[in-house]
Amino acid sequence: MNDAAPQVTVDQARAMVAGGCHLLDVREPYEWEAGHAPQASHLPITQLASTWLPRWSKRRVIVLCRSGSRAADAVRILRSRGAEAYAVAGGMNAWREAGGPVVSSGGAPGLVA
Repeated sequence: MNDAAPQVTVDQARAMVAGGCHLLDVREPYEWEAGHAPQASHLPITQLASTWLPRWSKRRVIVLCRSGSRAADAVRILRSRGAEAYAVAGGMNAWREAGGPVVSSGGAPGLVA
């Protein structure tokens, strides 16, 4: 069995989100507060495993973390619950490098922590 989590590029992720996919950031609160994609919602991976999210069970979900490892774990969890989930290859680091917007919790320009 292949345990690799399906991945998408930043450009693919941005197009999918523009088309209605949900963007989920699974980093820790301090990372989220420093900087995140403005259209993302936040749920740390430490809470994802114990949280049932039926609204995502039949949705396409694009998952971000800092570099991709936690996102891959989150994708496996979400897929086990019926979601069509994908990790962004390279995470927020790649998002920022590709020119994706990053804002802090206060709405000012953010950084990837």
